[in-house]
Amino acid sequence: MVMAAGLGKRMRPLTATRPKPLVEVAGKTLLDHTFDHLRAAGVKKAVVNVHYLADSLEAHLANRVTGIETVVSDERDQLLETGGGLVHALHLIDADPFLVVNSDNFWVDGPVDSLRLLASNWDDEKMDALLLLVPLARAHCHNGQGDFHMSAKGVLRRKKPGTVAPFVYIGIQMLSKRLFEGELPKGPFSTNILWDRAIAQKRCYGAVHQGLWFDVGTPPAVRKTEEILGLV
Repeated sequence: MVMAAGLGKRMRPLTATRPKPLVEVAGKTLLDHTFDHLRAAGVKKAVVNVHYLADSLEAHLANRVTGIETVVSDERDQLLETGGGLVHALHLIDADPFLVVNSDNFWVDGPVDSLRLLASNWDDEKMDALLLLVPLARAHCHNGQGDFHMSAKGVLRRKKPGTVAPFVYIGIQMLSKRLFEGELPKGPFSTNILWDRAIAQKRCYGAVHQGLWFDVGTPPAVRKTEEILGLV
């Protein structure tokens, strides 16, 4: 699942006339960078949700994305946020567990392909969610204070309000469809609700990204990312 439906408000004015996944970084759209990673990892099918400037995203998928079957999950009528978007698209997702990748991500793999790393760490007996994390000290262009603590066995717990946590979630995860069983909110809701379910049962785990990651959420972050990569 490729999450591509957000409004990209923090990226204005670059998103005044295009959705955030079509903003260019290092000479290529964020969406194209994402699909490069998916192809390299051997992904054969991607479900992509759309809402803001959906026609341009659909046209890009049809004309520019090759080598992967793409299926659109249409959220034109209502933006469903991350959790609601997953529920809306679940019937289109064939795999279990399945990858979820935010299309406004920008990362560079380390010694190991990060998507393959995530898949190789999946343990269906123990996990309902497996999140890819980066140490806070290596979260380029990121102004947050971290998201999670991780035990020696990889079990995640949230940081307490007003504190700092050593790991940042970087918008890449594997989820089991077990997480969607039972009662869930109707309409828009955050993936945090799903994570909280898994955390409560000690079934939310983390894996550490070995390469570079950039929080490309604002126009200045685009330039800063390119500077760090030696492209400016």
